[in-house]
Amino acid sequence: MRVLVVEDEVSLAETIRDGLTGAGFAIDLVHDGVDGLWSASETPHGAYDAIVLDIMLPRLSGYEVCRRLRAREVWTPILMLTAKDGEYDQADALDLGADDYLTKPFSFVVLVARLRALIRRGAPERPVVLTAGDLSLDPSERRVARGGTPVALTPREFALLEFLLRNRGQAVTKTAIIENVWDAHFNGDPNIVEVYVGYLRKKIDHPFGRAAIETVRGAGYRVACDGG
Repeated sequence: MRVLVVEDEVSLAETIRDGLTGAGFAIDLVHDGVDGLWSASETPHGAYDAIVLDIMLPRLSGYEVCRRLRAREVWTPILMLTAKDGEYDQADALDLGADDYLTKPFSFVVLVARLRALIRRGAPERPVVLTAGDLSLDPSERRVARGGTPVALTPREFALLEFLLRNRGQAVTKTAIIENVWDAHFNGDPNIVEVYVGYLRKKIDHPFGRAAIETVRGAGYRVACDGG
C-alpha cells in the first residue's frame, strides 16, 4: 500500500513516515503544496492508495491541492490533517473533496486505522456529469444546471445534491446523508439535513416548476430519475 504524505513540519512528517512504514505502508514524502499536487497528479494513475494532506502548507494550501486534484479527476482517497479544531475547517475540507480528516495532535493508531479504512473503500470511478432529467451536476467543474440554466450552489448544497444524484432513484436516510455530506463524526442537529434540502429545492426545483427531490416518508430523500 503506497501513501503520499504532504506535510511541511519536517519532524512530524518523518514521524508519520517512519510510523506508517512500520505499519506496512510504502511512503512518499513531500513538504509543500506544489510538490504535493505534482506528485499526486503526475505520478502514474493508481500509484497511490491514499494521500495524507496537511491543510496549512507553504506555496499551496491543502485546501487548494485537494480542490485541484478533484478538478483533474484524481480520485485517490485523501485524509486531511489540520491543527485547527473547528468544524468549519473540517467541513471545508470535506466540501472540497477530502474523504476524511484528523485534527492535530492525533493518535497514530487512529491515523493507521483511518488510512486502512479509506484504502479498503478505494477510489471508484466517478461519472464526469451526473444527471436526472434536465438537471445536471459536473463534479469536476463544480457546476450545476437545470435545463441548461446555471444554478449557483454553496459548497454544502453542492455536496448534498451530488450525493443524492449518485444515489438517483434510491431513498437515502438522514444518517447516510450526514455521514457522507457532513461526516461520520458530526454530532449536531440531524434536522440540518431538512434545512439544506429546503435550500436546494428553492434553487433547483421551485424556479423551474420541478420537484426532483422527493421526501420518502420514514426513509429519507431521493432524487427522481427523471429529475421531477
